[in-house]
Amino acid sequence: MTTPKTIGSKIKAWRAIKDLTQDELAKKAYLPYPTLVKIESDAVQNPSIDTVVKIAEGLGVTLDELIK
Repeated sequence: MTTPKTIGSKIKAWRAIKDLTQDELAKKAYLPYPTLVKIESDAVQNPSIDTVVKIAEGLGVTLDELIK
């Protein structure tokens, strides 16, 4: 498997590993569903660090694991 490049593709890959839907992850990360969709589709390429931290926590991974 090639390593995903964008933050959106990394989140999507981790979400698949954790077997979560976008809706489930949005709820776990306390984010609006459309925000997560935009980040995953790379419509938002530079989400705030606070948002990325929430997503990492929602996925149950460290920030380091998510962004590497």
